[in-house]
Amino acid sequence: MPETLIGYDVAAIRADFPGLSRQIGAHPLVYLDSANTSQKPQQVVDAISDHYLFHNANVARAMHTLGMEATAAYEGAREKVAEFIGGSRDEVIFTKNASEALNLAANTLGSRLQPGDEIVISVLEHHSNIVPWQLVAERTGAKLRWFDITDEGRLDLVKAEAEGLINQRTKIVSVAAVSNVLGTVNPITEIAAKAHAVGAVMVADAAQAVPHGRVNVATLGADLVAFTGHKMLGPTGIGVLWGRYDLLASLPPFLGGGEMINVVKLTGSTYAEPPYRFEAGTPPIAQAVGLGAAIDYLNQIGVDQVAAHEERITAYALTRLARVPGLRILGPTQPIDRGGAISFTLTTADNVEVHPHDVMQLLDSRGIAVRGGHHCARPLHERLGIVASSRASLYLYTTTAEIDALADGLNYVADFFGGRS
Repeated sequence: MPETLIGYDVAAIRADFPGLSRQIGAHPLVYLDSANTSQKPQQVVDAISDHYLFHNANVARAMHTLGMEATAAYEGAREKVAEFIGGSRDEVIFTKNASEALNLAANTLGSRLQPGDEIVISVLEHHSNIVPWQLVAERTGAKLRWFDITDEGRLDLVKAEAEGLINQRTKIVSVAAVSNVLGTVNPITEIAAKAHAVGAVMVADAAQAVPHGRVNVATLGADLVAFTGHKMLGPTGIGVLWGRYDLLASLPPFLGGGEMINVVKLTGSTYAEPPYRFEAGTPPIAQAVGLGAAIDYLNQIGVDQVAAHEERITAYALTRLARVPGLRILGPTQPIDRGGAISFTLTTADNVEVHPHDVMQLLDSRGIAVRGGHHCARPLHERLGIVASSRASLYLYTTTAEIDALADGLNYVADFFGGRS
């Protein structure tokens, strides 16, 4: 399979990522853990460095030149995020990560819940889209209900319909746009329509979707959308909660402090309009600048080109890994409505199941970085009847040669634990 699409050159893109050229021991790095965190191009690192070196000041406070430059850069990043996902700047709230964004959603929406109300999530959620809702349910007396999955690893909408999962008691539905384990692309628009039909609010965890250009909030149907910067070439420490402005304006503050207020008196306070109502204290300024630079980078390449490359490399990986003896792919095995997170188990020729931590460590000895464990999705692994899995995850810089190296490495792992190495 050629590594170049029209207008898309993987080798040229990789040259922007100095970390991808390093060695791990005697082996070249094969980075296949982008669903955990992506590598960063030089352009993002330079933008953060330039901000700290020449424009460092607090935002919305200092009226001197540096303060105005910092404020312009921070608000400029908000504009870039809004444009990237098809929303309005006043609907973009900066948080420190997707987990905080989902906690913000849970705590503010949760202020409306009463005993007997229902919250619907799914069995394939990341812990960040489970635990906040569990805490809210414990606090309010609301009931948590779950979408199940089919044998293929897709949400079981037929079962949900038969059980009346979304009903008149449902107040909130919160589902991942893309599974971080199975790669499944979930039908958020369809689920949102069912939620809205009963007056419920739809929340989408889009941490695995936005980095791959899979989200347009104008058509998605969700009311709140959470994602993070470090999975989309940006720095750690910056996340986003997008929300419909009318909904955000009706929600109470999440944290109290500077800049989220209108007037503070000893007798009480009034609060700023969204998004500032939800951004207490000094925000992640340099991180927002870095996220803006990451979006510039993705836009320069073209998100359609990125998506096309990822579809091709995912199809190649699914086909190549299917030829590894003893490997079982979890979730969809065809590149249809699925992302580039590919989780699997590995069994040797003499039927010994290799623990994912051992898979991860042996691959690392060959310079191949994958993740092993339950990937912050323990309920899903319990539903699948396994303790843990290995996961390779792909992005815009992944090559077919790296997939071949992974397949060869997995054959080595199986031979090692099968006593043939």
